[in-house]
Amino acid sequence: MPLTGKQRAALLLTSLDAATAAELLKGIDAATVQELAVELTYLDAAGQRNARQTVDVARQFCKSLHEETGFGFRSFLKEMLRNTVGEEQARRIQQEIQSLLQKRDPFMSIRSADLQSLTTVLQTEHPQAIAVILSELPPKRSSAVIGLLAENVRVSVISRMTSVNSVTPEAKMRIAQMVHTRLEDTKVAASGGTAIQISPEQSLRKVAVIVRNLDKEVRDGVLEAIRQKDREAGDKIAGLMIVWEDVALVGDRSLQQALRGIDERKLALALHEAAQEITAKVKSNISERAAAMVSEEASLMSSPKKEDIAQAREKIVTALRELNLKGELTFEEE
Repeated sequence: MPLTGKQRAALLLTSLDAATAAELLKGIDAATVQELAVELTYLDAAGQRNARQTVDVARQFCKSLHEETGFGFRSFLKEMLRNTVGEEQARRIQQEIQSLLQKRDPFMSIRSADLQSLTTVLQTEHPQAIAVILSELPPKRSSAVIGLLAENVRVSVISRMTSVNSVTPEAKMRIAQMVHTRLEDTKVAASGGTAIQISPEQSLRKVAVIVRNLDKEVRDGVLEAIRQKDREAGDKIAGLMIVWEDVALVGDRSLQQALRGIDERKLALALHEAAQEITAKVKSNISERAAAMVSEEASLMSSPKKEDIAQAREKIVTALRELNLKGELTFEEE
């Protein structure tokens, strides 16, 4: 997601020491300083300072601050506020930041909650509430929670996740607040914001990624149960577990196995105008001779038909899906 102007300004401040940042902010009204502090806190807490959506320069900059210089975000924020608006007002702003973040993303604290604590809280919730919560978690974390839920709850939860997009933002907010409160009661730290709305197709895709991360035996059982309730939804989820964009995430051995038997022309077609990371991934998992032949085939192509490109990519995806059905497909860390 593109950064806003205030978020860029907030990130820029992190490249300075607190005293210099405070000098730059002198003369700026307290409300603006508070807004910058909120944006900086949100980016840090949401993990978006290194997110893919962040422009390359900002991402590399934030990464170098965090990993190479041992940048201390909390101490920086505290000192910057104190030097800019004074001790008392800085304390008030920091207190208000948490409530502002809660309005922006009520699921933030839930995403960072201890896995066991979160599962314990969710075990007693209605399947619809669990589905809403899991739909807001990263796929691997959702898969981990599902694996810890009682078997009779899993299918009901995943089935409801296919239609979670129909839940109103207000209902999602109430569910998040309820779970947030229960997690706080178990001594888990929290912070929050506004639920992100996703399309039905995106919702099914997220469910599919969660399901594929389950153990094969559990995954197959869940898919079969979903198909019994809704054949169309089950088939869509099965198909969306592996799509073309996943090629960049597939483990090297799995990809090498899937690419066997696919000729260089098909590979050249599949890689025509493909994302750079996918092209690099494929070429790094075939021989140098094959990679050279793929490049040669690509140079001979003028304007291949879209359907030919789609068919070539589908051939690779189909091979990956077959490996997945056998439980032999592995992924790199997502």
